[in-house]
Amino acid sequence: MIAELVLATLFGLLLLGIHRKIIARIQRRPGPPVWQEILHMLKFSFKTTWIPKTASPVLFVGVVLIAIGIWTAAFYVLVSGGSLLVILGIYLLHKIVEHGFGLSSGSPYGKYGGVRSVISAASEIPLFVSIAVIAAYTHSLEIARIMEYQEAAGPLLITAFPAAGAMFLVILSKMPFGPFSIVESKELVSGYKTEHFGIWRAGLEICNGLKTFVLLGVFLGVFIGPLSLPLLLLGMIVLVVILAFACAVTPMMSPFDSVTIQMLVTGGMLVYAAFVLAVVHP
Repeated sequence: MIAELVLATLFGLLLLGIHRKIIARIQRRPGPPVWQEILHMLKFSFKTTWIPKTASPVLFVGVVLIAIGIWTAAFYVLVSGGSLLVILGIYLLHKIVEHGFGLSSGSPYGKYGGVRSVISAASEIPLFVSIAVIAAYTHSLEIARIMEYQEAAGPLLITAFPAAGAMFLVILSKMPFGPFSIVESKELVSGYKTEHFGIWRAGLEICNGLKTFVLLGVFLGVFIGPLSLPLLLLGMIVLVVILAFACAVTPMMSPFDSVTIQMLVTGGMLVYAAFVLAVVHP
């Protein structure tokens, strides 16, 4: 399990590197090499580590360990075909962790990043509605059973496309340099990560790689169905290409606009969910 966890983290970091490279090429820049995020993680591992005088030491260090811990748990749920609700709970817990990152350092940039992490919670509401639609079709929230359903009835990507679109929007909100990346906007330097450096920043990079792998893996499992490992990895790369294109051609929105659009999507998803429940469970 440890080896799989390490490989998933490295592949997730590689996906983030591919994401940056594609954005750069679309914008006619050479961009960094695709393994740049892995190099970042290794670089920070050997840099000087400190805790700012304004920080709460326990919270400053603890949030890094908690972030790695919750996404390790999410990875286990994914590979074991566990409950989608657990993945949702971990995703929501990550928002609290982001807020903790921002408050722990005492930096004004970190604090603003932490506050925006709470504002960006609007992106989670479409996820709730998507899960309701998935449950209506499959009569289960176990990832393994959802994939079994798709083996017999076909991918939910086709039969429940709006739900897939809403979950895609959630993943887009977590990708760097995206239209909804208000937590790490440039006016906040690095947002809630501004003061974390050295081994603590390396821990954040590990968390980002693992989180990326899990979110993309869950999307493919829930909306495509069971895939062999090569097809799963290829599917993640295809998803990253689509996400990178969306990030490259869409300007970063203000916090107000970001929340407004996500709430409009939520309203549309509520109408769609009501229609599905009326048809599937009349």
